[in-house]
Amino acid sequence: MQTQARVVIVGGGMMGVGLAYHLAEEGWKDVLLIEKGELTSGSTWHAAGQCPSFIANYNMAKIHHHSNSLYPRLEAITGHPTGWHGCGGIRLATTPEEVDWFRHVAGFAANVGFEMEIIGPERIRELNPFLVTDGILAGAHTTMDGHVDPASACNAMAAGARQLGATIVRRNRVTGIGRRPSGEFEVMTEQGNVLCEHVVNAAGCYAREVGAWLGIETPITNMEHQYLVTEPLAAFGDRDTELPVMRDPTTAGYYRQEQKAGLIGIYEHRGAKEAWASRGGRPQWDSENELFEGDLDRIAPWLEKALERMPILAEAGIKRIINGAIPHTPDGNPLVGPAHGVPNAWQCCGSSIGIAQGAGCGKYLAQWMVHGDAEINMASVDPRRFGGYADAAYTRARSFDDYHNMFETPLPGREIPAGRPRRVTPLHERLKAKGAIHTEVFGWERPKYFAPAGFVERLGFRRNNAFDLVAAECRAVRERVGVMDLSSFAKFDVSGPGAEALLDRLTANRLPRRPGGICLAHVLSEGGRIEGEWTITRLGPDRFYVLTGAGAERQALDHLAAAAARDVSIANVSDAFGMLVVAGPRARDVLAPLADADLASAAFPWLTGQEITVAGVPVRALRVNYVGELGWELHAPMADLARLYDAIRAAGEAHGIADFGAHAVNSLRLEKAYRGFGTELTNEITLIEAGCTRFYAPGKGRFRGRDATEAVRRRGVTTTLVYGEVGATDSDIRGGEPVMQGDRVVGVCTSGGYGHATGKSLAFAYVDPAATDGLEVVMLGERRPLTLHPGPVWDPENARPRA
Repeated sequence: MQTQARVVIVGGGMMGVGLAYHLAEEGWKDVLLIEKGELTSGSTWHAAGQCPSFIANYNMAKIHHHSNSLYPRLEAITGHPTGWHGCGGIRLATTPEEVDWFRHVAGFAANVGFEMEIIGPERIRELNPFLVTDGILAGAHTTMDGHVDPASACNAMAAGARQLGATIVRRNRVTGIGRRPSGEFEVMTEQGNVLCEHVVNAAGCYAREVGAWLGIETPITNMEHQYLVTEPLAAFGDRDTELPVMRDPTTAGYYRQEQKAGLIGIYEHRGAKEAWASRGGRPQWDSENELFEGDLDRIAPWLEKALERMPILAEAGIKRIINGAIPHTPDGNPLVGPAHGVPNAWQCCGSSIGIAQGAGCGKYLAQWMVHGDAEINMASVDPRRFGGYADAAYTRARSFDDYHNMFETPLPGREIPAGRPRRVTPLHERLKAKGAIHTEVFGWERPKYFAPAGFVERLGFRRNNAFDLVAAECRAVRERVGVMDLSSFAKFDVSGPGAEALLDRLTANRLPRRPGGICLAHVLSEGGRIEGEWTITRLGPDRFYVLTGAGAERQALDHLAAAAARDVSIANVSDAFGMLVVAGPRARDVLAPLADADLASAAFPWLTGQEITVAGVPVRALRVNYVGELGWELHAPMADLARLYDAIRAAGEAHGIADFGAHAVNSLRLEKAYRGFGTELTNEITLIEAGCTRFYAPGKGRFRGRDATEAVRRRGVTTTLVYGEVGATDSDIRGGEPVMQGDRVVGVCTSGGYGHATGKSLAFAYVDPAATDGLEVVMLGERRPLTLHPGPVWDPENARPRA
């Protein structure tokens, strides 16, 4: 076996092989994949091979679509069969909310590229005459997907990887991974050691153990999943066309034709079982092609419903039961991207739908590794979306919830109580008692709105009974003053003689020159793509306070660590500091009596910060906010946050102060046309396409991504960000909706919502630069006009924050 490689991939299932194939396709030939057994011998071989196009997440749909586009062509490319069955699929809806979900997915299908049609019960029966359609309102019919033979497809892709120059070694267990002072990895195996520049954890059910060798947290839980295959059915054998794969939330699973037999898979809503539970969910190293004893009693309630829905399946006996291990993550998405804290270590694991996702994950991770960027937004699969809060207990609780709800409709606003709370501020219980409905962001409990006792939100894709509650919070901020616990921000102290140079190399904007100055700055990749958005306050000559969104905490740490020098100190103070936003035209009236500093604009201008005392609490007061009003962010020691809040509330009573939450923030920022990191600002685009040139200072000197950004500016853009008003009625833009000009798809919406102060439904979208008029968006199946605005619909002169 070779002793050096550019990349070593640990694991030979669909995820690892998919990556090897696409790395070689991207031009990295010196790739070594090492598998302890035979290829597919972990979870891949026993999978049902489902390859659905239909999925709730816009970018995950792109991953699925690549797989479903490659598998039908793979035999012609490699000369090896894949067992592809392009029979299509139908997901069933039994509630109006599920039909709305179908309409939403059908909208972004047009941008992703897969064919989807919403059909009625009669058409469903034409496609599957064996189905009982009682209670079914509609079906989501996708025609470009189907299923494969997992082992054949994986081996075909492995053959393709070899043909492109990659090397695959089987029957050789990796026993450890170390890191040399040079930064190279030493991968230890039964057949000798290999030095490599990059190492990838694609170890499937063993991913936690492999990650642990590098000190990498890998939040997965291995779950048992059962499907059964029936004896042959004559009616299936007589058919000229294969039945579509049926996906049915009522039965919590899927059922389809398997050659001349039937196949039924169930994700039971309760009573799921962790694989190898007696061993802490960990397989033995010599496990290969392992299955567990079937347990029909566990899935019986849902199996009975499947047989009622498709009675012909009850006519056949059960030929075999397949009960195998499948990894699940806390949010159901795979772990695909850089490992936190270990440069050039990557994760490619944690997929519970690995056959459908293996090729797509491999493609976009290969792009990221080779080019430094992927062409899709990777935030929803980046392993760093989880932090230290995602310990074994949290991961297990959330993974069980993901398994139990695999076939539930992901209605907007649904909160998952499993594993919570993890990160709370001293205000959590107090705000909860006042009616705060919390959501979770990077483990933090964050208020999203406040509701009266006994309130239950009616979840769905249309405006609901929380709409008026959020409107009242928005009016309070616009007309009076509001306060919000926004402690979830990631916060860093960067100090030392080299601090300014470090931040200058990392960001595209000019740093503030004087103590107290604040700037908004973006971290770019070498290719000029946006990888981070930071608010930087200069506290002193060599002291900087860096803020970014909660979910970007680990990405920011990795950027800072990669650029760090000996004369720079970097401290993560995210848990040490809480933060209250006080905003609205009466914000100064509330805070002035409590502060030991002059808060008038002449003494405390907009976009400056000072270390002052408020109500006896030392705070870093920053005159900046995300709602577009006069206000301050007050960053205080977490232990003092409750005392500070109480004083502000007491001082604010005379001014009509109100608590507000994240839903109000979204409404208010949309009225100000403030872009969102992760929606408008992503790794897919540059500051030029995003219209953020006021935060771009190419003349300041060299910084990462400058040359690539300049190249984009010189040659022009192929997409550009627009902002406007939607002619909506009872729903608002969520992201992923197509933008149409006549019959042509010319763009995609990134985010939206209702502006309660202006009475406008607002949205951002990326569109063809030539498409400037006659635009419409498709919302829940209906075309609505999109009227573009050159600037914010609220306070376009930006007078209010400067007041």
